[in-house]
Amino acid sequence: MGASATVSEAAPANRTRMADAPAASAQRTRMGAATVTPQPEVPAEQPAVPATASQNATEPGKRWLRRAIFCAILVAAAVGVVLVARWLRTLPEVQQFLTTYPGHVALPESAPVGLPAWIGWQHFFNMFFMVLIVRTGLQVRLEKKSPGYWKPKERSFFSPRGATPKKVSLTQWVHQSLDVLWVVNGIVFVVLLLVTGHWQKIVPTSWEFFPNALSSGLQYASLNWPLENGWIHYNALQVFAYFITVFIAAPFAVISGIRFSTWWPDQHAGLTKIYPVEIARAIHFPVMLYFVGFTIVHIFLVFFTGALRNLNHMFTSRDVVDWWGLAVFGGSLVVIAAAWWLTQPIFIRPIAARTGTLSK
Repeated sequence: MGASATVSEAAPANRTRMADAPAASAQRTRMGAATVTPQPEVPAEQPAVPATASQNATEPGKRWLRRAIFCAILVAAAVGVVLVARWLRTLPEVQQFLTTYPGHVALPESAPVGLPAWIGWQHFFNMFFMVLIVRTGLQVRLEKKSPGYWKPKERSFFSPRGATPKKVSLTQWVHQSLDVLWVVNGIVFVVLLLVTGHWQKIVPTSWEFFPNALSSGLQYASLNWPLENGWIHYNALQVFAYFITVFIAAPFAVISGIRFSTWWPDQHAGLTKIYPVEIARAIHFPVMLYFVGFTIVHIFLVFFTGALRNLNHMFTSRDVVDWWGLAVFGGSLVVIAAAWWLTQPIFIRPIAARTGTLSK
């Protein structure tokens, strides 16, 4: 009883203190708020420039720097090659080698002399198609948005039996169409080479071509170029270059290009498995680079080893020195430039529409 009474008496007092606690807390809060010193307003920080934007701003400069370094390395390497080659030519053993192997091999008596007119025409058409093929090939490789798409008709020339009609960019259609014309021109060229005997001028037919090719290369590298007369024969290094271009690089370009064209018979799973597109792509682009490199070196040598005579050989089928060959060459460049301009979508769409279906 006593304990109960004590607890009962203490309870009101406790409740009184608990009731007073919130009031005291509120009072302290008001007092604290009254004494808080206002802090100065801090201006909002401007958002930092993203790292990617600054990197993009400096990327062009880095690219140009890398290109400059690469060009400097190439120039230094070229100078080094020339110096080494000229030093080698001072050695008695090398001089004897150059005397024994002057850089060219005598052709068989049955080999024809001169360059007929059909070689000049073939040369022009090959140059014409090659420029446009390289251009459209790079466009296919680099373009981010196609000007349109084209799909061949089923069981047509561009999509024969066994091939599913594939939707490709309009640029690829132009590329494939030019490829057809280039291949036809090449077949005609090879047939005429074999029929007329001119193949003997670009096919190495003996082991003597190998040391003579080395001799020609050393003479070119030392800038004391080999004496030659393309009207009669080419030096051994030229023979190898022409042979590789006509009989190796060109077939590789055709075989690899067919793989990712609309002609590929993708309905034959076995062929697709044996010849995956990755292999074709790994071949096709390096072959294109080879053709570009060959063309650059070829043009350089044409103009720096007797331009007027060489151009007459190539374009007028004459072994003379006058300006007609250069004039025909200039006209050829005008024709190529016009064709370059005419490969715009506005001109090729109507032609492409006749061979397939266009879409955007």
